[in-house]
Amino acid sequence: MPSSRLSGILLHPTSFPSRFGIGDLGHEAYRFVDFLAHTHQKLWQILPLGPTGFGNSPYMCYSAMAGNPMLISPERLKDDGLLEEADFAHLPEFPLDWVDFEPVIAVKTALLEKACQNFQAKLEDSSQAHKAFETFCQEKASWLEDYVLYMALKDDREGKPWYEWDQPLVDREKSALKECQERLKGRIFYHQFTQFKFFQQWEAVKSYANEKNVEIIGDIPIYVAHDSADVWANRDNFLIDSETGQPELMAGVPPDYFSETGQLWGNPVYDWEYLEKTDFKWWIDRFQTMLDYVDWIRIDHFRGFESFWAVPEGEETAVNGTWMETPGQAFFEKLEQTLGKLPVLAEDLGIITPEVEALRDKFGFPGMKVLHFAFGSDPGNPFLPYNLPRNCLIYTGTHDNNTTLGWFESDLPDWECDRVVNYLGHLSPNGIHWDLIRLALSSVANWAIIPMQDLLGLDQRARMNTPGKAEGNWSWRYRPDSISEWLCDRLQLMTQLYGRS
Repeated sequence: MPSSRLSGILLHPTSFPSRFGIGDLGHEAYRFVDFLAHTHQKLWQILPLGPTGFGNSPYMCYSAMAGNPMLISPERLKDDGLLEEADFAHLPEFPLDWVDFEPVIAVKTALLEKACQNFQAKLEDSSQAHKAFETFCQEKASWLEDYVLYMALKDDREGKPWYEWDQPLVDREKSALKECQERLKGRIFYHQFTQFKFFQQWEAVKSYANEKNVEIIGDIPIYVAHDSADVWANRDNFLIDSETGQPELMAGVPPDYFSETGQLWGNPVYDWEYLEKTDFKWWIDRFQTMLDYVDWIRIDHFRGFESFWAVPEGEETAVNGTWMETPGQAFFEKLEQTLGKLPVLAEDLGIITPEVEALRDKFGFPGMKVLHFAFGSDPGNPFLPYNLPRNCLIYTGTHDNNTTLGWFESDLPDWECDRVVNYLGHLSPNGIHWDLIRLALSSVANWAIIPMQDLLGLDQRARMNTPGKAEGNWSWRYRPDSISEWLCDRLQLMTQLYGRS
């Protein structure tokens, strides 16, 4: 487990600069890895890499296994001979600081479809390309076949969710699936192609990072989207009403200090009794797939593996839910028995009981601590640096928090600001963000992770996500000239100073 002192950066690939309006796996991804290596960072934390659906949230994807085609680099496709520079001649003038998703998706989809056509023609002349493509499809068949058919059917039905399709398709009748597989061959091939290219490009980026001694922390949300290939193709794993296709019980969290009505996420919850009977096969396949393209797995909402908040179908808030127990210990024992010692990190924020802590500690999983939460109570606050265990990750903030500058300037009451200043002794001329970066790096926590926005000293306009807010999330990007020589020198110095080099 992570016993040495290391540090790294939290940044999702969509936040890279790019002339295509969204960060991708092209030149800027390699430039970012070079920045990590130059400043002695050993960790790069990302959000889920799946194909996003409504709201563009990486936590609500059409598949828990597939990759997001919007991360494919058109310039890398050009290097492969599948596109030409002329194809980029009339790109719109996209915003530099954020992703305008609707036009970005339209432009990139058109480029991907053209590249797919050229690839299909290339397969006829290149046995090497044909073999690589066929090998990929065979190796990923356990999830790829369901995913590409599901996406082709969504294309054919103008994006409607699977539970609104014709009943034979909802029920996955063999004759109906076979007819669609034949009729939608073209769209199926397109989705196979985008997955082939996504994984090809991602594996190249990961290999480059690992060669530079940078390890990648991936993110596995405990729940999957209702409208996803995962639920459509594996309904027995979930508590789904067989007649309506709607969740019998929905995921969320109960009312607390921050919300009188709790949070109703709407995802279907798992039928853990059925999953246990199958030796947790679907979950083990999911972890195995993740470990094929990341080095560490951060489990989002880890507490749901001990017990989860279940809200009946039809409820509009999370108030009328119930805690239900999960066979978490049996699951992680089976997972470890199958895959070996687990490179798992536990997101253990929120309502954490002694039972959740016991499950985390039994398997030695490091938990998370966030400095933004450290100053709102008494000296016993578990997020204060002097209360931290070594086996944890310390963050200034996460993707769900405001930036540190936005937090200090906009979120805190005066008394809490005073408490922060008194704890620090004084505010440095470099800004509150560097004060908290120093606090994280100097702490006893084995690993320290800094959001890129905090390194750049950005305010609340650069926030990645505001939970409960329907629009405007997941869109922040940094500019190509943001990574300055001064920034590199300062981060490198502080990393060395606090023994994380």
